[in-house]
Amino acid sequence: MRARVAIAERGRPLGSPLSVWLDFRLVPFLGAGLIKLWSYTLRVKREGFEALDDLAARDERFILAFWHRRLFMMPLAYPFRRRDASGDPRGVAILSSDSRDGERSAATWRWFGIHAVRGTASDDGARALIRMIQSVRQGWDFGITPDGPRGPLMQLKPGTLALARKTGAWIVPVSLAFDRSFQLRTWDRMVIPFPFATCTIRYGRPFRLPARGDDEADGARLQAELDALEAWAEGVTRG
Repeated sequence: MRARVAIAERGRPLGSPLSVWLDFRLVPFLGAGLIKLWSYTLRVKREGFEALDDLAARDERFILAFWHRRLFMMPLAYPFRRRDASGDPRGVAILSSDSRDGERSAATWRWFGIHAVRGTASDDGARALIRMIQSVRQGWDFGITPDGPRGPLMQLKPGTLALARKTGAWIVPVSLAFDRSFQLRTWDRMVIPFPFATCTIRYGRPFRLPARGDDEADGARLQAELDALEAWAEGVTRG
C-alpha cells in the first residue's frame, strides 16, 4: 500500500476542513508540481553513482547523508523504484517534524514517493530515532540532513551515526551542485538552481559502521566527507 500522510488523525486541530484542504493538500500539490517542473529543466549528471546502484541491486539499505542547504532538488539523487518482499513500494524515507510545517512538508514530499517519518529529533530524539530505525527495518532507505532541521549549519549531529549503527545500513554521503544558482536568506543558506542549469550529483563512497564503535572518530570522518563535498559543490558554482 502506498504510504500516505495522515492529516486529520494527527490528534490536534489543524483548522477548518477548507483550511486543511488548502494548507495540506492544495499547497503541497502545487509546490510539488512546481519543483518537478523545475527539475525537468535541469541537465542532470551523476558522479560515483555505480556503488550506490550496486547497493540497490543487492537489496541493501542505505542512508543518504547531505547538508540541509542542498535539500532542494535532492530527490534527483534517488532514482530508484524499490519494493519489499511482498511487492509493496519501498523507496526513501525522511524525518519530518510533528508540526503544521511538518505536515505541509510531508504532504509535499509524498508526491515524490518519499515516506515521512514523523518526529522531531531536537525535541524527542529517542522517539524519533526509534521510528527511523523501524522504517529502515521495514525496507525503506533513508535521507537525512545531519545538521537539520535548524542547524547549526553544517555541523554534524549524532542521529545519522546512531541510525547506521542500529540498522546496519550503509552511509552514503552525497551532494549536488549547480553551475548557476542562488541562495535563500535562510539559516541554512538554501541553494536553489536557476532553470535550465546543469545539476551534478556526486556520491561519496558507501561505508558501514559497527554496532559499537568510536562515535567521535566516525563522526569526524562523515563531517570531513560532507565538508569535502560541500567544497566541491561551491567550486562548481564558482566555476
